[in-house]
Amino acid sequence: MPGILGMYDTADNGNNLDELIRSEVFNEVIDQVNHEFSTSILQSPSEIDRKRIRERIDTQIAAALRRRNCRPGVFKEGVIAEELSRRILGLGFLDILLPPARTDISEITIYSSGLVQIMKKGAVRWETVELRPETGEIWRVLDRLIGPQNKTLNETNPSINAKLPATEHNPGGGRIKALHPVIAPPGRNPSINIRLYEQKPVTPDWLLERGVMNDEMMDVLRLAMEQGRRILISGGTRTGKTTLLSVLCNFLPQGWRIVKIEDPEEIWVDRSTVQTVEARPQAVGTDVKPYTLADGVDDAMRMSPDYLVIGEVRDGIAAMSLFRALMTGHSGACTFHADSPREAVRRLSTVMGADAGVRPHEANQMISDAVDLLVQIGIRHEVRRVIAISNVAKDLKNGDVYFEPIFRFREDSSAAEPNWEKMGELNNITV
Repeated sequence: MPGILGMYDTADNGNNLDELIRSEVFNEVIDQVNHEFSTSILQSPSEIDRKRIRERIDTQIAAALRRRNCRPGVFKEGVIAEELSRRILGLGFLDILLPPARTDISEITIYSSGLVQIMKKGAVRWETVELRPETGEIWRVLDRLIGPQNKTLNETNPSINAKLPATEHNPGGGRIKALHPVIAPPGRNPSINIRLYEQKPVTPDWLLERGVMNDEMMDVLRLAMEQGRRILISGGTRTGKTTLLSVLCNFLPQGWRIVKIEDPEEIWVDRSTVQTVEARPQAVGTDVKPYTLADGVDDAMRMSPDYLVIGEVRDGIAAMSLFRALMTGHSGACTFHADSPREAVRRLSTVMGADAGVRPHEANQMISDAVDLLVQIGIRHEVRRVIAISNVAKDLKNGDVYFEPIFRFREDSSAAEPNWEKMGELNNITV
């Protein structure tokens, strides 16, 4: 889409207009549209409203250009009107990257310098796109996203988390992280990261087709979920922990009551018997208390779940609440950030000690008692792979959690032909 992309490139203006004239035209038309249409209509326009507003934008742009003796041509006037329509009715430059315009992107980031990059689905590296949105537009888009959520990014509140609302074309929605320029040098723009969630539930075949694991490994995980095993998925940044957990939830028996505890909601389980509990931070400048993952776990234990799903354990309080729940007869699964099973245990022990005062030996025993299976996922040859699936022994060895490998990724295998070594069987545990 070179024509659309080009209009955001202020190096050539995208329409051969002087940048000052272009800015004057935009501001003039925006003022006129704001005067003619109410704020409520502009924020939630019907299809009829959109048509009326677009017609006025076309007319006003043509008139504004004529007054300045500018005649760029019908096509270029249409390009300018399209851009301004996105600014007024949509999400500006983001509309080019979001569904339905693009459905192959999993993440979008806007640097404080103005650079825009995307992460394509299935990829593990960023790539730059030729978009150069102006500072004013970046702020307008951000305000349009977070304003309806009663959130503001400013110097007194320089870091916010928000949601990308679900839409007809992007039913999965997403999450937003934004930093104010005051804490994000060089300070020209806010720094924004948008993680897009899958538009439909991820299937096991999707992972198998991409070589994340083989059929035999998937069968073991299927059996584990059908039996309600307690599973910890460990992996580094962008290794696909949440996607894997979403896939495994497909294997839970039909009719089971599933309670998801997340911060924010991200896992998509295509069942009617799913209840989501979502954490929330303390509202800035108010006495409203935060609602944490630990609070969600504690509440979920009183909601008679057949299976608990925790999006990601990030602190020791949440870990202790979860493991306490799993040790008292509840089944469940969660994710945790670590690059190996051994590191997962060390980090869990550390955060439980720092946040909840749990001693290392007690933390190890709690992990051993609460987790049946550890699934390690990582990146090999720029592709996401399950690196290991291991039983977690119920007895410590020399005070450490002991793993009994079931599958292990062969590090000498090629990118084209990933191989896993089978080393054991799923433990026979009565649940």
